[in-house]
Amino acid sequence: MEPDLFTAAAEDRQEKDPAGSPLAVRMRPRTLDEVVGQQHLLKPGSPLRRLVGEGEGGPAGPSSVFLWGPPGIGKTTLAYVVSQATNKRFVELSAITAGVKEVRSVIDGARRASGGYGKETVLFLDEIHRFSKAQQDSLLPAVENRWVTLIAATTENPYFSVISPLLSRSLLLTLEPLTDDDLRGLLRRALTDARGLAGAVTLPEDTEKHLLRIAGGDARRALTALEAGAGSAISKGEKEISLQTLEESVDRAAVKYDRAGDQHYDVASALIKSIRGSDVDAALHYLARMIEAGEDPRFIARRLMISASEDIGLADPSALQTAVAAAQAVAMIGFPEARITLSQATIALALAPKSNAAYLAIDAALADVRAGLAGPVPAHLRDSHYQGAKKLGHGKGYQYPHDLPGGIAAQQYAPDEVHGKRYYAPTRYGSEARYHDVVERVRGRLAGEAGTSGE
Repeated sequence: MEPDLFTAAAEDRQEKDPAGSPLAVRMRPRTLDEVVGQQHLLKPGSPLRRLVGEGEGGPAGPSSVFLWGPPGIGKTTLAYVVSQATNKRFVELSAITAGVKEVRSVIDGARRASGGYGKETVLFLDEIHRFSKAQQDSLLPAVENRWVTLIAATTENPYFSVISPLLSRSLLLTLEPLTDDDLRGLLRRALTDARGLAGAVTLPEDTEKHLLRIAGGDARRALTALEAGAGSAISKGEKEISLQTLEESVDRAAVKYDRAGDQHYDVASALIKSIRGSDVDAALHYLARMIEAGEDPRFIARRLMISASEDIGLADPSALQTAVAAAQAVAMIGFPEARITLSQATIALALAPKSNAAYLAIDAALADVRAGLAGPVPAHLRDSHYQGAKKLGHGKGYQYPHDLPGGIAAQQYAPDEVHGKRYYAPTRYGSEARYHDVVERVRGRLAGEAGTSGE
């Protein structure tokens, strides 16, 4: 909603006493030219430039936009700059606290402002992925008829979290992670700018490097850590923020992992691909990130079970046993002890010989079935136990393998459409090397080739 009396009073106090606000708030850019990073979105004629009234759009007005990117890279900042620079009516809502009632109130106000005063409205909606489908639906008429120009911010993939009709009526702008150079420039500006620390302390190179490392590309985190370090240094009467002072004031780096968003899938994917690539150290790194972020240990265990069959298979049949045992163990014990079990399973899978033959085999068979290669079961294999089955010829000519030397009968098992197809192609890695030799001998016996024998 638009600022009420209390909000306006708070903003007035903040303006009179900027030191009372967090450093990240004080250093918020006032123009698009002060924005750190995201230069690909700030070129002349870009949607954001047009939103603040730069250039003439003629009959093509500014579009609603979605700002998508991880936390701390400038989504809210860009919206704030638009609110400061535009001559349009600007309203801010958060999907965390707002609902359909608040959205409709804004839309009604926008229609009145447009009809009564010719004033356009820009609506900034933060965390839009938290809105339900019905709540997002309430925005559609306003966006479609351009009663409001929507700026929506989200940390989650909009293709998964935003309804298609709303997304199709807007432009999706993807924010790129901030580089160390972007953050370095921001930190140095904060050290000297009158709105920031105004030269009260300096930042040695080693401390700056550590600060960049713990920031993890997050501008807000970088400025928060800088403010903590500066406050500690000033309280000790020091003129520079030493590495020790920074480490004392910032206990640990927050894990860059959102277990409800894209990072959840990206880190899980990296874990499995590291296991597949036999890089045990990288696998343990991603496992640690998932554990530290509070990921459900059962989810991790399920991924390990899939990997055991998909990437290892018969190259080490014990891998699946290990993964299943780990899943059962973590379900019973939970964190923190489950971390040890997950580590054991991850190491075992990463160092196991690899084969995706079982994965390829079933997918090849499924592809043929889906393509229509699924003829009738050969008559000699059909069920012959019910009354009348033998009159139909079911079971006639079937050879019972246990009655034959080697336990293999030279008879056709597959339907005619796929007879002779070979889906399983064993590798010669690990234990699967044995299956490679066995399968060739068995296929020979099934085909009635001379000179083949069973084990």
